[in-house]
Amino acid sequence: MRPTGADVRHYLLTAASKLSPPLSPRTARRFRNSAKKRDPKRGWDKPGQSDRQGFEAIGRAEEFKPFDPPAKAEPAVRAIAHYLPQFHPFKENDEWWGKGFTEWSNVGKAVPNYPGHYQPHCPIHLGYYDLRLPEIMVEQARIAKSYGIGGFSYYYYWFGGKTLMEHPLEQMLGNPEVDMPFCLTWANENWTRRWDGRAHDVLIAQNHSIEDSLNLLRHIRKYFDDPRYIRIDGKPVFIVYRANIIPNIEETTAAWRKEAQSWGEPDLYLIAAQTFDIGDPEKLGFDAAMEFPPHQVKRTDITDEMGIYNPEFTGAVLDYQAVVEAELQKPEPRYKLFRSSTLSWDNTARNQDAPRIMGRFTIDAYKRWTEHLCRQVLAQEKYSADEKIVFINAWNEWAEGTHLEPDRRYGFAYLQATYDALPKKSESQINT
Repeated sequence: MRPTGADVRHYLLTAASKLSPPLSPRTARRFRNSAKKRDPKRGWDKPGQSDRQGFEAIGRAEEFKPFDPPAKAEPAVRAIAHYLPQFHPFKENDEWWGKGFTEWSNVGKAVPNYPGHYQPHCPIHLGYYDLRLPEIMVEQARIAKSYGIGGFSYYYYWFGGKTLMEHPLEQMLGNPEVDMPFCLTWANENWTRRWDGRAHDVLIAQNHSIEDSLNLLRHIRKYFDDPRYIRIDGKPVFIVYRANIIPNIEETTAAWRKEAQSWGEPDLYLIAAQTFDIGDPEKLGFDAAMEFPPHQVKRTDITDEMGIYNPEFTGAVLDYQAVVEAELQKPEPRYKLFRSSTLSWDNTARNQDAPRIMGRFTIDAYKRWTEHLCRQVLAQEKYSADEKIVFINAWNEWAEGTHLEPDRRYGFAYLQATYDALPKKSESQINT
C-alpha cells in the first residue's frame, strides 16, 4: 500500500523533532505531538482517557482549611477580586454552546494531564451555583468580607449596545443585601469560541468608536450611582481590559471624563489593565495601570519536567514558584500601578490538550506574593489612602483554575491565606 500524504507528514514531523543541532524542548515537543496526531496507527489500540498512565484523582491537600472566619480586623489595604458573572445560562450561550451551557459545563469535564495535576476543580459550600438565585451573591459577599476581601471587580460585557451576562449584576444592583463594594472591568475584546479574544472564531465582535464608548458609559451610570460603587478620591473607578485596542483611546478617555463631569462627577478614575503589551497608562489617557497576571509575568517552562501522559498535549506548564520569585523583585514604576497576584492559573477546563498552566502552586507562595504587594503599596507615598489597593485574580475563574472560592482540595485556605497576607490597620501603624 502506498503511503498517503498524512503518512508522509507523520514521518517528516517525527524526523524534525530529532533534528541536530537540537530544537528547543518546546519546539521539539510540538513536532512530536503533531507527528502523533498524524500517526497512521493512531487509534488502533488507544486507551480511554481514564486509562492514562498515572491518572488519579487529586485528594485533599494538607493545607486544607474548613470555614473558620477570623476575628474581624480592618485591613490597611483593600483587596479587590475579579469576578466572572458567567455562572448561569443565557440565550446566547444556549445558541453557541448548547442548551443550558454555563461556565460549570467546562469545569466539570477537565482531567489531569500529568501526575499531580489538580483537575478538575470542584467547588464546596456553594457548590455548582446558579447566579440567577439572588442568595448566591449575598452569600458570596458575606464569605468574602469575612476573610477581608474589600471589593469585587465585575467583568462587564458590552458589544456595541448589546450586553451579555448582565442579569446577575442588575440583580445585585437592586439587592442591598449583597453587601460588597464593587467596580466594573470592561472586557472589551471579541467574544470567541476559543476564549482568547482574538479575531478567529468570533461569536460576537467589538465595534469600537468614541460614540460606542460614550453609550457604554451612559449605560453603566446606574452602577456608578450605587453607594457600594468603589471610588478613589471621590471618582468612580472604571477598568478597561484591553485599552490599547480602542482606536483614538486618548480622545475616548477625554470624552468619558467630560461626560461624567456633565453628570456632576468630579472625574473618573480610569485604570488600564496590563494585558498583552500595555505599559505606561498615562500615554493612553488613564490614571493608573493594573497588573493582570498571568499576563506579563516571567515564564519558566517546566513542561518537560512534569511527566505529561496526555498524548495530545501541546500546551505549556510554567513554574508558579519562579513567577512569584520574579514578582517579588519587581521595582516600583514611575507611574501608578496597582499590583496583582493570582492563584494557580490553569485553563485546562477550556482547552484540555493545549492549556497554559502554572504548576507547582502552593498556598504559601501565593500568600508571600500577596503579602509583598500589600507591603509595597503601603510603603509608596505616591498612593493616596484610597489607592492602597491590590487586585487578586480571581474570585471565581473556575475554568481558569484561579478562584478564592473554596474547593475540595484546599477548602477555605485560599481565603485564609489572603486574610493572613493583608496587613491590618493596627499593624501598618506599628510598622510605619
